[in-house]
Amino acid sequence: MSRKKIGVLLAGCGVKDGSEIHEATLSLYFLSKHDAEIVCMAPNKTQADVVNHVSEEAMGETRNVMIEAARIARGDIRDVGTVTGDEIDGIIIPGGFGAAKNLCTFASEGADCSADEDVSNLLQALYAARKPIGALCIAPTLLAQIFGKSLSVELTIGSDPETASALEKMGAKHTNAKVDEIVVDGKNRIVTTPCYMLAQSIKEVGDGVEKLVVEILKMADR
Repeated sequence: MSRKKIGVLLAGCGVKDGSEIHEATLSLYFLSKHDAEIVCMAPNKTQADVVNHVSEEAMGETRNVMIEAARIARGDIRDVGTVTGDEIDGIIIPGGFGAAKNLCTFASEGADCSADEDVSNLLQALYAARKPIGALCIAPTLLAQIFGKSLSVELTIGSDPETASALEKMGAKHTNAKVDEIVVDGKNRIVTTPCYMLAQSIKEVGDGVEKLVVEILKMADR
């Protein structure tokens, strides 16, 4: 089995306005554990908002998504707009509100959301090349926006009725899943898991993330 190069698409740094740090770090850890080469990336643009993670209030600051995401990637990060589908063998997208604010506009527009153009272009290129796509927590909303109406992709965000209904309005098929379960859409080569949509601990997040990473690497090898 050859070593696979897997992208990790980040959306900033912090659950309220960027990537959920536990989910992002566990994705990186399990990819490394299973001997994958990692390519971290993020949109090089101003993030939708900046939230004080103690008070949960808006801070009135301006921050760049990629610069913030570089905190998680230890500086080794690329502008997603410069990454091409032939450079990587698959991709994983951690959750956190940044996935629904900076990668797409689901947090503010719900089922009527739009996706970041550079992010959409890369994910569509990967899909066209039959390369697997994994999404954690709320990040499947991005996949519903891009692929729902055209492909009826099967996804999970756990069991939240309101979010599941929004996914289905976007054309996706939602399947309820427990915190440590993954939902595999074999036809479309997409894997999703609930993470902090249901998790009460970092261990519960890790159980689902490792299963997703293993499945993505299996798909990338066939």
